[in-house]
Amino acid sequence: MILIDALYINNGGGRVLLEYLIDELLLSQKNVTYLLDSRMQSSFRNIENSTIIFMKASLYNRYKFYKSNKATFSTVLCFADLAPNINIDAKVYTYFHQALYLKIPKDVPLKTTCIFKLKGLVFKYLLKNTNYLIVQSKSIKENLNSVFCLPEDKMLVIPFYPLIFKHTETIRVPNSFIYIANADPHKNHIRLINAFCKFYSEYGYGTLTLTVSSNYPAILKIIVTKQLEGFPLINIGFIDRSELNKYYSSATYLIYPSLCESFGLPLIEAIENGCKIIASDMEYVYAVCEPSITFDPMDELSIFEAMCSANGNAKASILKTNNQIHQLMTLLN
Repeated sequence: MILIDALYINNGGGRVLLEYLIDELLLSQKNVTYLLDSRMQSSFRNIENSTIIFMKASLYNRYKFYKSNKATFSTVLCFADLAPNINIDAKVYTYFHQALYLKIPKDVPLKTTCIFKLKGLVFKYLLKNTNYLIVQSKSIKENLNSVFCLPEDKMLVIPFYPLIFKHTETIRVPNSFIYIANADPHKNHIRLINAFCKFYSEYGYGTLTLTVSSNYPAILKIIVTKQLEGFPLINIGFIDRSELNKYYSSATYLIYPSLCESFGLPLIEAIENGCKIIASDMEYVYAVCEPSITFDPMDELSIFEAMCSANGNAKASILKTNNQIHQLMTLLN
């Protein structure tokens, strides 16, 4: 029997990948048990021919689960960075997607830095309980090897992601920028907003579409203030994935100033929908694509200058990765 342990997944890109994996497992008709965060109960109450266990996400609850099911499963995929709390009688794969365990940007608040350093220590301690780590790119594999001294043959590079197909009915708006991301500190919204406002003040055209939800009141306040000042910031809030293609297909550029990513799924989605990529000059970007223009994400002026450089003349971006979901599925037996 297969266990998919996604106890620490409840939103963001991790949830997108989890939902995609579940869809593929349903098609495969494998015998699967899912361990899920209780906050996901309304979305995953019924998964056909599967056992679903919901619980509050905590190290203690997870420890009790593995203690009681030490010999229950033949294959385990831990889908949120952390290997099982104890050594179990199964082949264990751990999907790693939290790049903040590897390097925390300087701009991240002290409290957040302390939290991720502590989580990184837990991650390192539990590594002994997994057979393999699965990562989305070679750059993450190299960084894991550098930071945690992991053997290369214990890390598998298997990128996978659901496709979003182009929304053919939408007209692309000239000089339109979009940033698909939550507003955690490392996502770098403040520098982007300031750079765009400078761009608009200089040229008098352009729009910036953001996806900042009510979970980030400080960033929302900045957006509203800039809107009242006359800047064309469009915040669509949390958007269902089924509607994303409409927004990608109407934008000219995906602008991506994030300071840290394990994969950067919007980069892939945007290229598939015809956007050009203006992004941080960082490893995670080059791992998945050849961007049209890059900038220093720590420098508002550099972001502004990248927008100016685009101005209708940017080359097309090129995707460098591909979906390997079937390779992942072959491991789960």
